Amino acid sequence: MIRADTERYHLTAPVPWRLVGADISGVSNIVPVFIEGLTPDTTYVFTADDATVSFKTLPCAGLIDAADYGVSETEPDNASAFAVAIAAVPKGGTLRVPKGQFSSRPIFLKSDMTFWLPAGATIAAVADRTDWPILPEHDDTDRVIGTWEGLPAASFASPVTAIGCNNLAITGRGRLDGGGDRGDWWAWPKETRQGARRPRTLFLAHCTDTLLSGITVCNSPSWTVHPFRCEGLTAAALRIENPADSPNTDGFDPESCINIQMRGLHISVGDDCIAVKAGKRGTGDDTRINHVAPTRHLTIANCLMEDGHGAVVMGSEMSGDITDVEIARCEFKGTDRGLRIKTRRGRGGQVARISIHDVVMDGVGTALAVNAFYFCDADGKSDAVQSRNPAPVDDTTPLITDITVDQIHLRGVRHAAGAFLGLPEAPLRGLRLSKVTVDYDADADDGETLMACHLPRARHAGLLHRYAQIETDAALTAMLEDLMDVS
Repeated sequence: MIRADTERYHLTAPVPWRLVGADISGVSNIVPVFIEGLTPDTTYVFTADDATVSFKTLPCAGLIDAADYGVSETEPDNASAFAVAIAAVPKGGTLRVPKGQFSSRPIFLKSDMTFWLPAGATIAAVADRTDWPILPEHDDTDRVIGTWEGLPAASFASPVTAIGCNNLAITGRGRLDGGGDRGDWWAWPKETRQGARRPRTLFLAHCTDTLLSGITVCNSPSWTVHPFRCEGLTAAALRIENPADSPNTDGFDPESCINIQMRGLHISVGDDCIAVKAGKRGTGDDTRINHVAPTRHLTIANCLMEDGHGAVVMGSEMSGDITDVEIARCEFKGTDRGLRIKTRRGRGGQVARISIHDVVMDGVGTALAVNAFYFCDADGKSDAVQSRNPAPVDDTTPLITDITVDQIHLRGVRHAAGAFLGLPEAPLRGLRLSKVTVDYDADADDGETLMACHLPRARHAGLLHRYAQIETDAALTAMLEDLMDVS
């Protein structure tokens, strides 16, 4: 990373860099710099500006070429060949995918290996889901491995799947194509086929000490990169690309994860760019709760989010608690909402200690959105969920507390600088806003600020709030406005 402590995703001016020991150099316009093909167990020195960083690559126990085990561009399905090649990788070794495009059904990785997808290599999921493996709700040790929108559910395995892996790296400048634009995946976004939900493109469940770096992940059937119940994951210099009209194709969805670093990501998708989750309680007759677990200690830095519904989102699946999240030095461009926190009655759990600072939002609809009346699920628009009368407080009441917003630059805002709607029985508490600058899109039409019932549409609004305790600096006080119902 170049100037990662002072700049966002784009550098203010191009910066020449050099890798001493490999005779590699270049000029970068962005903070993340990804270099592949280095020699294992070797010391290098990276220089940029006046900064110098020395590092040593990890040793490699053996390099396996997937082509030597039958992986071929002419094969209609390389899943079996990949399985043989992966089995041949020694502990601490690397599997290299050759250059070319390789069709495959799901590939299952293992612990203590590097999966290297170099520049010029593409793994493309086959379009036909016949004989596609399905992950059950639970494995034989009762771990949840099939999941859908916060609940255990049978789901099709992902084109690249890792379950219970330790010390796994997935890296390279290659592409992982989930095939969502082929087959029929996008035709049934909220339904099941063959008793299963749509797959993600890269699914990591119950993994520890994982590195994702460099690769481009695209055309996802549903959520794109989904770490579930993982601990100690670093994602750096990834590109995640889905068409803007692709249904529910979130970019990066850490769910019930601990100690996650997301740095230098560029995401443009058909739904939320980064969506932080922590499982959800069942509703109605579904009383399941044992599957939920917390998400905590996340860092999102030097990232670029474009064209999604929300840039960085917490919830709405947050029953296990989402806490201690830092969002720093990022750029949000053209998303419907910038920072978005969403929940509803019945979720329980808390969203707490969220910090966002030094972020530019450009062309965003509602820049800062907190919504405790989010109308998700079949009963989302019912009186029980949407009534503004106080409901009893119990363990199903969601709490939102301690949100810090500082040094935020809003440009071309369409609907509102902020919209904050807590519950009357559990108001939003500890929202602190400072050093927020705003200008508006003169050509904007009015629109929805939050996905909740009974709210007015808005154009060029300031900081709309109801059932929320807000602390602002003097410059922002004049922007506070009541968020009143229209019915």
